[in-house]
Amino acid sequence: MKKLPEWHRIRIIDNPVIRQALVIAGIIYLFWSMSSLDIDWVRVGKGFPRAANILAHMFPPDFSRWQLLLRGTIESVQMALAASFFGMILAIPVGICGATNLAPKPIYLAARAVIILSRTFHEIIIAIFFVKIFGFGPVAGVLTLTVASTSFISKMLAEDIENMPSGQLEAVRATGAGFFQFLNYCISPQALPRYLGVSIYRLDANIRHSTVVGIVGAGGIGQVLAASFSRYDYDFSMAILLTIMSLVFLGEFFSNWVRSQLR
Repeated sequence: MKKLPEWHRIRIIDNPVIRQALVIAGIIYLFWSMSSLDIDWVRVGKGFPRAANILAHMFPPDFSRWQLLLRGTIESVQMALAASFFGMILAIPVGICGATNLAPKPIYLAARAVIILSRTFHEIIIAIFFVKIFGFGPVAGVLTLTVASTSFISKMLAEDIENMPSGQLEAVRATGAGFFQFLNYCISPQALPRYLGVSIYRLDANIRHSTVVGIVGAGGIGQVLAASFSRYDYDFSMAILLTIMSLVFLGEFFSNWVRSQLR
């Protein structure tokens, strides 16, 4: 009877000496980095009773101010929807210009610079910047999420266009189609499903991020949460956190349903 070949696990690094040396180096670096953080373990130990005290005051959640809760939730949803809408529109020209197989080199470099710069900073930093310019409120939150949505969707769109088979692109060009005909009959049918899927994913992310940017004053339910914590109103804070969890859950459910319809 023929002996079956033995199965061997696929390893990234075949040499066991190098593999074990990297593991040891990683462990040494972990301990060294932890020792260089200057963690005050006494202060950490004192924080656990404070955490228990906060959790004790969070229950039961206080939903008595449901009007304020509802207003903040609706504002967060409106911010996410508006930012996703504007981001989807702005991402189309940026993504097309950021594809190396469509745009000339100067336009490609300019579009890629816009994408890279807008992705460099976290939403919180961008929100602080817009809050300083436009003041507290949902305007800063919408602008923040619009910048994040545009950069994310345009990057995905540009990469999707660049990964299209070159033979199909050349075949449509060979028919003498103009640029807009080329976009309409060649790029759009291939990129549209991916573009819609990424946009729906970004809408789901914007619902989550709309609750975060509000902490720095950019509107939404996050701003209500920050105010409740500053007033030590922990039972109302717990009600807000439960509302945010429900909102994110519904956004995730809606996102999965839409993506399943696009398959």
